[in-house]
Amino acid sequence: MIQMTNYTGEGAYIVISLINPEGEYDKTLYVKGDDDEWYNTVEQWWQFYDKKQHNIDAITGATVSGGGRAIEVIDIEDSKIDAGYSIRFETAVEDDEYYINDVQFPLTTENIKGKHEGKGFIRYIRMMPN
Repeated sequence: MIQMTNYTGEGAYIVISLINPEGEYDKTLYVKGDDDEWYNTVEQWWQFYDKKQHNIDAITGATVSGGGRAIEVIDIEDSKIDAGYSIRFETAVEDDEYYINDVQFPLTTENIKGKHEGKGFIRYIRMMPN
């Protein structure tokens, strides 16, 4: 679950990525924002995405506005947990700021059960493993 801060302005583009132990992008897990015209505002992820032009149609949804909440199911392979990988939530709002690591934390058995505070447009992330 993603809970946004009470900011004003356009909906936030949120990219959820799997980061490998070397700190590089491994995989795009989800994109909140389905207008690819604005993907480049999520600057760091765009460099990864634009090089490989991954097909992300199946993992996209609408942006989330200030004060809003979104619940998404993301698939993380069990082999990535407790193996040095991290999950990163990047956010960007049109004509506003960009946060490369609005929320980022190591994928550990303990962390995937918790709540993680944001640094930008995200108030917090709550993981709910099934």
